[in-house]
Amino acid sequence: MCPADRDDHSERHPRPAARTGAIAADFSKVLVVGKSSINRVVVSKIVEKSGLKPISEPPEAAEKALTGQLPGAVILDGGPDNKDCDPLMSAIDALRRASGKPLPAVILLSTRTGTPESLGLSSVVDAVVAKPITPERLQPVVDRLVGRG
Repeated sequence: MCPADRDDHSERHPRPAARTGAIAADFSKVLVVGKSSINRVVVSKIVEKSGLKPISEPPEAAEKALTGQLPGAVILDGGPDNKDCDPLMSAIDALRRASGKPLPAVILLSTRTGTPESLGLSSVVDAVVAKPITPERLQPVVDRLVGRG
C-alpha cells in the first residue's frame, strides 16, 4: 500500500490557502446581484461581451456565493432606491479588509446619476452606472475596474 499523496492538490484536497480562507480573486468572474432576474440577465450578457464569466444571484444568495469564491468584480442592481443590495455591503467590506485590497471591485446600477460620494453611498462602491443599463454605459466600467487587477 502506498501512503496518501500529501502533495495532491485536487478538488478532494483543497490547497492550504483555501482551507485558511485566503481566497485569490478570480478576475475572470463577475458576480451580478439584483432582485430583478431580467436585469441580471441583461447585465450578465454585457459582462460576457467583456470575455468574463457572470455569476447571477438574487441578493439573498449573493453572500453565500462570495464565501466560496472571490470574483474580480460585483455588480449590484440597487433597485429603485439603491438599497436592494445593502445587506451585502458589509460582507464585501469584510472581504476587502481581509485581503487588504479593494477587491472585489463594486459597481452599483442606479436610477440616479453621480459618484458614490455624491449619492451618499457606501465607500465599498467603486463606480455608479445609471440606468437604463446599456452595453455602452456598463461595459467600459467593467473593463476598467476588472482590468485594474
